[in-house]
Amino acid sequence: KKFSIMSEDDYEAKRKEYGDEYVAKMGAEGIKDLLEGIDIDIEIEKLRGDLTGSEVKVKKNAKRLKVLEAFKKSGIKPQWMVMDVLPVLPPDLRPLVPLDGGRFATSDLNDLYRRVINRNSRLRRLLELKAPEIIARNEKRMLQEAVDSLLDNGRRGKAMTGANKRALKSLADMIKGKSGRFRQNLLGKRVDYSGRSVIVVGPTLKLHQCGLPKLMALELFKPFIFSRLEAMGIATTIKAAKKEVESGTPVVWDILEEVIKEHPVMLNRAPTLHRLGIQAFEPILIEGKAIQLHPLVCAAFNADFDGDQMAVHVPLSVEAQMECRTLMLASNNVLFPANGEPSIVPSQDVVLGLYYTTRERINAKGEGLIFADTGEVQRALDAGEVELTAKVTVRLTEWTKDKETGEFSSTTSLVETTAGRALLSEILPKGLPFSNINKALKKKEISKLINVSFRKCGLKETVVFADKLLQNGFRLATKAGISICVDDMLVPPQKPEIIARAEKEVKEIEQQYVSGLVTSGERYNKVVDIWGKAGDEVSK
Repeated sequence: KKFSIMSEDDYEAKRKEYGDEYVAKMGAEGIKDLLEGIDIDIEIEKLRGDLTGSEVKVKKNAKRLKVLEAFKKSGIKPQWMVMDVLPVLPPDLRPLVPLDGGRFATSDLNDLYRRVINRNSRLRRLLELKAPEIIARNEKRMLQEAVDSLLDNGRRGKAMTGANKRALKSLADMIKGKSGRFRQNLLGKRVDYSGRSVIVVGPTLKLHQCGLPKLMALELFKPFIFSRLEAMGIATTIKAAKKEVESGTPVVWDILEEVIKEHPVMLNRAPTLHRLGIQAFEPILIEGKAIQLHPLVCAAFNADFDGDQMAVHVPLSVEAQMECRTLMLASNNVLFPANGEPSIVPSQDVVLGLYYTTRERINAKGEGLIFADTGEVQRALDAGEVELTAKVTVRLTEWTKDKETGEFSSTTSLVETTAGRALLSEILPKGLPFSNINKALKKKEISKLINVSFRKCGLKETVVFADKLLQNGFRLATKAGISICVDDMLVPPQKPEIIARAEKEVKEIEQQYVSGLVTSGERYNKVVDIWGKAGDEVSK
């Protein structure tokens, strides 16, 4: 019967009964003959009529119909699904690598292809010699196994192994998984002119700068150094230039300084979740092996200095350098693309320093004094006549920008403020009113301040202002000498009483548990509740 499967014994019995009239085929040959007999149009009509009955049957027929309609639409014949020609991978993708001692290391694919070729040649020879059918059948089976292993080793039956009993890597294995062609080579590549290192803080850097270790820079900019050495006539060949660089002569370091001048590098911190995950900086040569990063760009990179690493990439062409400078430079990317908020907001010590400077204290030394300008405030502060947090009156000059002409006009007036705020007014960009810093600056206020500065004064002024805020924040936090000790932690006098009460309640619950009045789960929940309440009472 057509489309039925039979054992070899059954086949031999039928052959004896019917002779040569009885035909049965095995493997791909049989499947190909059956596929040739399929009339797609008739099958589609038949399946369309069968789209009734149980849900399982309808689902199965719908799937078959979908496949057949796809065959019809594309003009592909079903028998073409059986391979009788095997494509061979180009030699570059299955290399032979010479080893020391005259031996060769070969790709697994070469082994798999060799097996297919050997078995195919043997089968051809057996067929030409009209060998007994049982031998030919066995050879066909072996050829099928060899082809299966080449396409996907281990998918059907036992995986083919090499000399060291390791399963050979087939075509499917080369494509799939993390180390496959797609994920390893196509979605991401390893590139030249790049390096990675741990990041440390660089508080003295400008916003558009990063500290690049000298040895890393020497390696990254080697081609540029070679070119300059040849142009200057110090080295005549690349080999000589290489030797010069390796010896590390003073002239090499001078050339490196020249080469990196105004040549931006890109820093990337994984995971790169938004466009600010890669930014360009002008490199500054530093000693050591760690990359120095400006504190204000940490928020954009989501970086901290607890061992984070960053990758460096060098843009080579003039066009790439130009794009880095205009589009990717850190000082040109000061807003989060998600919400338009500034990304260069100070944090930690800087906020502490600015808050300490701008807060006001009642009855501080020098309260009520009137000063002619900020210089006088600074002198009084140095002389110890006034405290930073004292309420004073200072004569300040403010600049306002004319919206139509763009020109600045100044107005001078007496302003009630504190000594610290008056001194901080010196770093305000032109066009930013003093009222913006005439308050205690907490993190949110600083963020608003930078935002207002960007809207009113533009990008360039804001970047300079943010850098000045940073430097002043660090300096003032250091001068403040603030530290927190155990005595600053206020312990409420009721604490021992609250803890004693909680312990008593817990003992009662334990007694109930021993008596069998509450379950283990109930006991646990009650104990957690008691200590939770006690903690809340103490913290109030």
